[in-house]
Amino acid sequence: MLALLTALTTLGVAGSAQAATTPCSPDDATACLNLTATVPGTGPVAGVALTVEGEGTTVAATTDAAGKAAVPLTVAGEYTVTVDESTLPAGTALKDPAANPATVTVALGRSAGRIVQVVPAGEAGAEPTTGAPTSGTTASPAPGASADADAGAEAEASAEASAGPGTNRYAQLLLAGTVFGVLLALASLGANLIYGTTGLSNFAHGELVTLGGMTAFMAVQWWHLPLWLAIVVATAAGGLAGWLLNTLLFAPLRRRGVGITQQMIVTIGLSLALLSAFLFFFGAQPAPIVSGISQRMQLGPVQISAQSLISVAIALVVLAAVAFTLARTRLGRATRAVSDNPALAAATGIKVESVISRVWVASAALASLGGVLLALYLNTTRFNFGSTLLLLMFAAITLGGLGSPLGAVLGALVIGLVVELSTLVLPSDMRYASALVILILVLLLRPQGILGRAERIG
Repeated sequence: MLALLTALTTLGVAGSAQAATTPCSPDDATACLNLTATVPGTGPVAGVALTVEGEGTTVAATTDAAGKAAVPLTVAGEYTVTVDESTLPAGTALKDPAANPATVTVALGRSAGRIVQVVPAGEAGAEPTTGAPTSGTTASPAPGASADADAGAEAEASAEASAGPGTNRYAQLLLAGTVFGVLLALASLGANLIYGTTGLSNFAHGELVTLGGMTAFMAVQWWHLPLWLAIVVATAAGGLAGWLLNTLLFAPLRRRGVGITQQMIVTIGLSLALLSAFLFFFGAQPAPIVSGISQRMQLGPVQISAQSLISVAIALVVLAAVAFTLARTRLGRATRAVSDNPALAAATGIKVESVISRVWVASAALASLGGVLLALYLNTTRFNFGSTLLLLMFAAITLGGLGSPLGAVLGALVIGLVVELSTLVLPSDMRYASALVILILVLLLRPQGILGRAERIG
């Protein structure tokens, strides 16, 4: 896995993408200050004039059609970024006027970012709904990485959860929860399939989700591939990773008679190793797959972006294909037989190891595809993207029933709705904690889950 990541990163660095604005690449003698003007949940703001002052330097910049501007600086230190409010679109104002001007610290060889949020004039001075800072300094993780990610990306919160003008907040949160639940179901389904056929709780499943998001990021931002092809490449990379993990690691462990508990500990170590590898190669900075902000459409009392609609459509088609495969194909029947009783399945002529190998490939591919779609929905990916969602995935498959694919889908929908609706009473940063409460209650009240079968132990 490390060799594969090294090769991908080397290729990516060789073909890194140019920035949407005037190219600015940090080096030993240059720092880049990336500026972004945006209306949260709507889109970029072009033509906003900004002035950067400090260390004996004064530079004027104007945001382009993507709402971005890049300022190269040759002296490290603190710079003041001032927005010319007279250049804002008519009827709008800065969301946080007190933060204008803002001070940003830059260092040579790195990129720093300043995000300017613009809102209708009547909303100026309101608290940010995304929970993300409107300014700050960020380190550039790798060539081609976007250091001026959207404010919502920092908090890993989708714009679908924010109620813009003309929307109903409760309906908007229901929509956001449903979308999030469908995408979470796609990402968590693979972990449930692996548990059903091998009995293994794979704690490295979150890193397979991260692999998909990071591969798509490299494909779009470094290799200049179209988004649809990047999704295919990321899914294939996940399938390859699943095959390698089973062939080189878990199949030999099963042949040696290593117990499930020991294998689970191996997955924990694998998770930590992959997490460190992602941090080493990509850094800690958010890495959005697409640079632009998807426009939102008004559908009655709710708004949704075309990007989210396409992501949900892809997820539903794939989930339907998995359901058809499990119910109607020979491989699906063999998979269900192995899940019910591996010894009996082997006695009837089913090649158990072959079925498990295919399940590993399919599960990792589903995780990577889910990682791409979740990264598009949440507007970002990063080195610990999957590990932060692992609790939600485990809560979903536990709620739905361990080993039950349909249960994983139902559990993920419930978790998605609870996570988004919990923001009505909880701070946005604590919304994932609600999944932990559900996990504890399920284990106390109905350990087998919604569709799981109760089993006698002892």
